Amino acid sequence: MKDLGKEVKYKTSRSSGSGGQHVNKVETKVELYFDIPASDSLNDKEKYRLQEELKNRINKDGVLIVSSQATRSQALNRSKVWKKFQRLVKSALRPKKKRKAVGSLQANPRKRLESKRKQAEKKQARKKVMPSRHGL
Repeated sequence: MKDLGKEVKYKTSRSSGSGGQHVNKVETKVELYFDIPASDSLNDKEKYRLQEELKNRINKDGVLIVSSQATRSQALNRSKVWKKFQRLVKSALRPKKKRKAVGSLQANPRKRLESKRKQAEKKQARKKVMPSRHGL
């Protein structure tokens, strides 16, 4: 993958959740910002794909935001957010598989109805013949 590490910016803030006094005084939440339109490492096609695939994580300025507050350590959260960012970019830039058209599931209606009729005749022939009530 391209070297996008030079183009990202990190911002830290206080994490939410449990952690007691520690969480109230230490900035352990890490947010990674990547400005897609200003990127020199990506070509226009790759920028477009990123913007389409990750549009729910991109703000109105075209900046991709990824955050992590999983641990109480800023260093661990920084490495987690970097790995998360790499995974997101890699999956967004992976080419989509082309859909293979399958044959129609009921290929030939006449053929299907013919086989149904033959099956019905076969089962009909297995039935016991009931003697007539009229004694003929």
